[in-house]
Amino acid sequence: MKIAFSPCPNDTFIFHAWVHGLIPGAPKLEVTYADIDITNNLAAGLKGPDIIKISYAALPWVLSQYDLLPCGGALGRGCGPLVLTSKAVDSAKKPGLLSGRSVAVPSERSTAYLLFRLWAAQNVPGGVGQIKVLPFHEIMPAVRDGLVDAGLVIHEARFTYPSYGLKLLVDLGSWWESDTNLPIPLGAIVARKNENLQAIADWIRASVKYAWAHPEESKQYVLKHAQELSPEVAQAHIGLYVNDFTENLGETGFKAVTTLLKRASKEGLVPEVNLNTPASY
Repeated sequence: MKIAFSPCPNDTFIFHAWVHGLIPGAPKLEVTYADIDITNNLAAGLKGPDIIKISYAALPWVLSQYDLLPCGGALGRGCGPLVLTSKAVDSAKKPGLLSGRSVAVPSERSTAYLLFRLWAAQNVPGGVGQIKVLPFHEIMPAVRDGLVDAGLVIHEARFTYPSYGLKLLVDLGSWWESDTNLPIPLGAIVARKNENLQAIADWIRASVKYAWAHPEESKQYVLKHAQELSPEVAQAHIGLYVNDFTENLGETGFKAVTTLLKRASKEGLVPEVNLNTPASY
């Protein structure tokens, strides 16, 4: 069975047990490790893998071929994307700082970029300027080196951006949570419609539970694929992004997803979709 997910600590932690044959009855996995912009595009193609991690923002473009699974993804509170700049931030002038400015983003179909566009529509007079798509690990250096005016970052950048001399302009997760009182829907796990969705969900949940029960076993695998991260940052990353929603999307998680997509559709940012409740919680 073919699967694609990022080399980030949350994904490798979640899938370690299944990848290493530790889940009874689960088929062997052929893994592609790829940045979220790549997986979003893979899922939209005709020959994507059987299971794939994508942005929730990319769901409207893949639902003809894939179904949303109720586990394995990334939702949470206090873990949203950040907008960073290299310049000191005057809180009274925050909205105007991005007017007409260049911004690096990790993917045009990422949840981070979707949240940014919803926020900018309310808070940036006249709109931002050029949008430049970069692999997420290149964004902070680009902001630091003045190649772009600001950067939209995800994942462990939440912990490491001060080391690049960057300043926080806005925490989009905090904005979303205060506006909706819902968790932030970041990454989804989807599977091809012709697959046994219930079995796949069961295997993912078993892999998550194994990871929680045996956290030491996955450390070498996690750090191998997160080579630039210290063990402490990798563990903080896992602690933030692997939570109860990873095991069980639940009604609250599903509401967060549908709220995001409905708001985005209303703004003309994504196609309108009628998302079916995942087969099981």
